[in-house]
Amino acid sequence: MTHSPSTADAKRRPTEIVDVVVVGAGFGGLYALKRIRDAGMSVRVFEAGSGVGGTWFWNRYPGARCDIESVDYSYSFSEDLQIDWNWTEKYAKQSEILAYLNHVADRFDLRGDIVLNTRVLSAHFDEAGAMWSVTTSDGRTVSATYCVMASGVLSSIKEPDFPGLADFSGDVYQTSRWPDGGVDFSGRRVAVIGTGSTGVQAIPLIAKQAAQLTVFQRTPNFSVPARNRPLAAGELDQVRATYAERRQSARMSLAGFPEVPSPGRAVDHTPEQRQEIYEAAWAAGGGPRLLRAFSDIGTSPEANASAADFIRSKIAEIVKDPDTADRLSPKTYPLGTKRICVDTNYFDTYNRPNVTLVDVMADPIVEFSPTGLRTTGAEYDFDAVVLALGFDAVTGALMEIDIKGRDGEKLTDRWKHGPRSYLGVAVSGFPNLFTVTGPGSPSVLGNVVTSIEQHVDFITDCIEFANRKGHDIIEAADAAEDSWVRHVAEKASESLISTSTTSWYRGANIPGKPLVVLPYTGGVGTFREICERIARNDFEGFLFGAAKDSLDDLADDTVAEARQWR
Repeated sequence: MTHSPSTADAKRRPTEIVDVVVVGAGFGGLYALKRIRDAGMSVRVFEAGSGVGGTWFWNRYPGARCDIESVDYSYSFSEDLQIDWNWTEKYAKQSEILAYLNHVADRFDLRGDIVLNTRVLSAHFDEAGAMWSVTTSDGRTVSATYCVMASGVLSSIKEPDFPGLADFSGDVYQTSRWPDGGVDFSGRRVAVIGTGSTGVQAIPLIAKQAAQLTVFQRTPNFSVPARNRPLAAGELDQVRATYAERRQSARMSLAGFPEVPSPGRAVDHTPEQRQEIYEAAWAAGGGPRLLRAFSDIGTSPEANASAADFIRSKIAEIVKDPDTADRLSPKTYPLGTKRICVDTNYFDTYNRPNVTLVDVMADPIVEFSPTGLRTTGAEYDFDAVVLALGFDAVTGALMEIDIKGRDGEKLTDRWKHGPRSYLGVAVSGFPNLFTVTGPGSPSVLGNVVTSIEQHVDFITDCIEFANRKGHDIIEAADAAEDSWVRHVAEKASESLISTSTTSWYRGANIPGKPLVVLPYTGGVGTFREICERIARNDFEGFLFGAAKDSLDDLADDTVAEARQWR
């Protein structure tokens, strides 16, 4: 349990001064530490968990795997690392990804700069000294010129708000805080609430153990088979031989992984041709392959409907009970406007005699009881409940920290009508604060590791540019931020994501959260090109100055005219 630092704590722990504080020790925090330290700066990383790994430290639930191929869901910054590491499966499981991240921490001697079991409580900017004052749950205070938030886009848990949950006498588990030793559900009556990516992965394995499994589904999700399998040594050798080309393809792609050549637009093909291509994608496995089967699935309602109809037809083929198949078939939103799931035997699980599906849109959960829960139409008894409710995505982890910028302005106030950022890496009014894969960046729309490396490189290059010029303040200009926010909204309006009212891509899963498309939908490669152009133009859109400068003192003519992001 964390606690607020007392006066006595503060006296026992003198202030530490470093160049950069990094929050989080997952993929983003580890690479930020490595990259910034290699640039000659002192770094202190704070991690709430008792080990490194971020999301992959916490998410130990049954079936937890990456949904991007292992050979791509990995760092590219070290040739030796990617040659030496042996991935064992097409889609690595949680324990293997965690082992990989621990290997990275050891291989590059990162642990000495990481403080574990320590949550960052606040980060306040001191304008007089141009320093961030960071306080932590163990009573520590650290001063840093720069603060890099690598707290993760899927790390802030959506807390349950079911009436009576505290009265339930059985065991309650959250998938994102799964017990380290696992859970044995043998012979038990189990309820799973939630059928997003996590639920889709966990439900088949829990069903194999439980005497009875009742799945409470609010919104059905599109899911495609992973076709997971072991990776042969020869296959890994082939990947290693082509890693340079593979990585470059990923960096310039739409979603951060090597693109499969597209046959063009779905609307230009006959129904028979479309069916053949969809069948091939389904047989190959993986969400990206089917979602990218045609170039217009994300923008054309007609093309999207053809792909969605195909998946619904597959659900109807797999699930024997027509009513259950119908309830498992998404009908209220376009394909891809929620993150498409990748599964192993998910739909087939509903053919098991010990599995029951409850549609809580038609029969809502009213309250928990000591023995189970009650919906509007029935009562259910069970011994354990598994909550797979998802996350307060992209912004949640940032909003949990008391972050204050110029004039004591809170980030929560700045973002009360929706997040605003420049490139997803900086926020006007919050000098020397950087966010890795923040709102307004491609972040969650594909392979986040590709985006993490690009963000960290851009942030580090920006800091090095300021150091060479003798500046100790870096701040996003209002005009540049306004222009980028408009561009992100315009790109979103061109995609079908903007039409989905319940997607966490828009914050719709969190009551009261402003409905704003959180990621940049223009593509990983396009985003990279924009950032590279900005860097070549002396990081246009950023204000640079000295500690003594006020916001008014930072010359506006150091900022190029807000460009049109075309």
